[in-house]
Amino acid sequence: MVSATRTLGDRQVSPIGLGGMPMSIEGRPDRERSIATIHAALDAGVTLIDTADAYHWHADEVGHNETLIAEALGSWGGDASSVLVATKGGHLRPGDGSWTQNGHPDHLKQAARESARRLGVDAVGLYQFHRPDPDVPYAESVGALAELLDEGVIQLAGISNADPDQIREAQQVLGGRLASVQNQFSPAFRTSEPELELCAELGIAFLPWSPLGGITNAAGLGEKFAPFAEVAQQHGVTPQVVCLAWQMALADVVIPIPGSSRPETIRDSVTAADLELSAEELATLSQAG
Repeated sequence: MVSATRTLGDRQVSPIGLGGMPMSIEGRPDRERSIATIHAALDAGVTLIDTADAYHWHADEVGHNETLIAEALGSWGGDASSVLVATKGGHLRPGDGSWTQNGHPDHLKQAARESARRLGVDAVGLYQFHRPDPDVPYAESVGALAELLDEGVIQLAGISNADPDQIREAQQVLGGRLASVQNQFSPAFRTSEPELELCAELGIAFLPWSPLGGITNAAGLGEKFAPFAEVAQQHGVTPQVVCLAWQMALADVVIPIPGSSRPETIRDSVTAADLELSAEELATLSQAG
């Protein structure tokens, strides 16, 4: 069971979180398995669960994943008071498989309140602006989060899919209260390295989404990511565990949130918090891909 923590805003959370998206979009498992997956994460010491109101499949089930997480937290036998649920707003799924944006302040403020209702909380633990809307000035969208903070609708504010300039702008608009940045980052997708480095400089939590991209399974890694398989074999763990451990070693602000829809995968992922990689191994892995 993971016992180490990392800092996210004014909270201490597990160094690895659980990404809820696979449990609610196309190809999702049945509700029973999803609940079991969330319970397995909680049993393993995970205290950060990431979701979004857009994590659903059909147009008439907005907030499917938020409702699922609320149900799982309510039926878990442990104390869920230390669990930080991070949700997002500003992305929409019309039901035809597409993803659209709505960064208008009025939408974000209403969406945050609806997320709180579905999660069954008085205030959302961490609310993140999901993706920049090209039709709305970024400062206006983030300004809605500042208002939500001031009104007590949310406890922490974050942004997602942001570039360095947007991170700096959000930090300014929020008056230094930006708690997190959630960007895609993995061995196969490293274009967010500047954002990770900026977050480390500013002391802002960096949450890689899809952190296992490119590390699908030991048999299918291929030559490109062979070092991850080789290091995994040396330590007697899976390449996925090595991948997560490598990311956490890049900076102490990094908190990966691997998506999962099976209890065994999240149980495996959390063991990365206990894996110590040598400087030589880290250098080799950083050069791979």
